[in-house]
Amino acid sequence: MRVKRGFKARHRRRKVLQLAKGYRGARSKLFRTAAGTVDRALRYAYRDRKVRKRDLRSLWIVRLNAAVRMHDLSYSRFIHGLKQAGVALDRKVLAELAVSDPAGFARLVQLARPSA
Repeated sequence: MRVKRGFKARHRRRKVLQLAKGYRGARSKLFRTAAGTVDRALRYAYRDRKVRKRDLRSLWIVRLNAAVRMHDLSYSRFIHGLKQAGVALDRKVLAELAVSDPAGFARLVQLARPSA
């Protein structure tokens, strides 16, 4: 008795083509082309979820550096001063404060400023 394998193969192909919706041309229509493109897209998606975290941290640091330099202090001295003062705010919150509450941020800069 032969086995037709209909459901399993069809289910697998439909799953890949569903993920390839919106791709141009054969990439969304033909299984073999779509499978390669979907594999690559999923790899990039996995990698770039981590890259996004790096990019955002880098953006927060750039914003903090710009905001702190307006108060005649460098980013590294600012972060070091906050650690010394026992302030446990992360860079995301600090960058948001620098943009949304300049007066509060100025108080943090004074707190972080070296006393020497």
